[in-house]
Amino acid sequence: MNEYANFIKRIGVVGIANILISLSGLIFIPIITKSFSTADYGVWAQVNTFVSLIPNFVNLGLPYTMVRFLSAEKDPAIIRQSFYSMLLLVLASTLIMSAVFLIFSNQIAAALFDGSMQIMYIVIAMSFFACLDVMLLSYFRTFQQILIYSTFLVLQTYIGVVFSIILTWMHQPIDIVILGRFFGFFFVFVAMAILIVRELGITTKFKSLKEELKFAIPTVPNSVSSWVVDSSDKLVIGVFLGSAAVGCYSPGYALGNLLIMFLTPFAVLLPAVLPEYYEKGDMATVNTFLTYSMKYYLLITIPACVGISLLSKPLLYMLTTTIIADNGFMITPVVALGAVFMGIYGIVNNIIILEKRTTILAHIWIAVAILNVVLNILAVPYIGIYGAGLTTLLCYFFAFAVTLIYSKKYASLPFDYKSIVKIIVSSVIMGIFVFIANPTGIINILIVIAVAAVIYFVALILLKGIDKKEVDLIKSMI
Repeated sequence: MNEYANFIKRIGVVGIANILISLSGLIFIPIITKSFSTADYGVWAQVNTFVSLIPNFVNLGLPYTMVRFLSAEKDPAIIRQSFYSMLLLVLASTLIMSAVFLIFSNQIAAALFDGSMQIMYIVIAMSFFACLDVMLLSYFRTFQQILIYSTFLVLQTYIGVVFSIILTWMHQPIDIVILGRFFGFFFVFVAMAILIVRELGITTKFKSLKEELKFAIPTVPNSVSSWVVDSSDKLVIGVFLGSAAVGCYSPGYALGNLLIMFLTPFAVLLPAVLPEYYEKGDMATVNTFLTYSMKYYLLITIPACVGISLLSKPLLYMLTTTIIADNGFMITPVVALGAVFMGIYGIVNNIIILEKRTTILAHIWIAVAILNVVLNILAVPYIGIYGAGLTTLLCYFFAFAVTLIYSKKYASLPFDYKSIVKIIVSSVIMGIFVFIANPTGIINILIVIAVAAVIYFVALILLKGIDKKEVDLIKSMI
């Protein structure tokens, strides 16, 4: 229990970081949507979507591979040679990417950024440092320097947001505001690079990455396909319905997708913690980590899904414009439910990863990506942005279901079914209160959220959904 208590505390650190990162988006959404046209906000969303894609394939799966191969390594020389070998390969890949984007810059700008070449050049520079940042962040994640990892994640986001807010208040055009995001990636890269060089030193010796690449390459389709499911809907909406429709879709999607932030701490820490026990053959401890992780994830996300679905319209009225709220509030519930399934997938897939069966995940996500694109192309022209939201839900559910089937072959699934039923019942009780309250305005919404949280946890305790040990564990984490 002590091992998992320490793990939960690290979960708390990463969780707080991701809450802060998610709040940054909620802070900036009302500023940008009320300062620029819906079409300009759509361009902003397209830039963030595009930049989030690039590391998924340019980094060749090596950030995640670093976690799997080096988290249990103790020899400083091997760590140094492996890290710099991976970083050098990613740097070469990133330079090639930048050259390709420069060659096709006119076509990409015309398709995604309303023809703005200035935005295109900023995006290329931003993508370059985004790729390198992911590698450097993975170093701290690998060796469980969680406070440093979380601090840099938060700084990367908030430096960019603060610069963008300042530029917005200075009444700069959207392309200059986008430049603010670049500074977050750049300054954090410089700080992380200095810290890692001081810790590791420099080496001129590099190692063959044959085994690492054998593990890494199959994860690239997984990452790219995951991005396709998460973000390609905006590109399809932009092509068929225009930037204004992307602007109406994105806030509702972002609100529902907030639930993914609760997965991130588990997704960051489980791959770094589990290999040590797995390599020792201690499957009992592995199962304990997975079961507790699943329970705590659902403990938070099921009531959050219910609450955010019922409050989507008043929240969007508060955060955005009337046009965006009226057109996009129904996107939130379906995306939120999809995010719950995606989180379950994100915990269960550790079973497959420990078995080094990454090709299974690659095949699953290639199938999911194809399904996503086909369904979006079929649905968006006929039922608009709602078709994209439903497609996201279906694809997340498909990934969740197929992964469960494969994972069951290697280990028992980490579900405490009695607790899950009690969590759902408690969430329904809470949801009835939120539905009846139907708050409007920031003060009323905050009061209802606070009362709903109390109702949920009281119901959960009365139903014995959590025991005294778990309550004490949560208290110690706080």
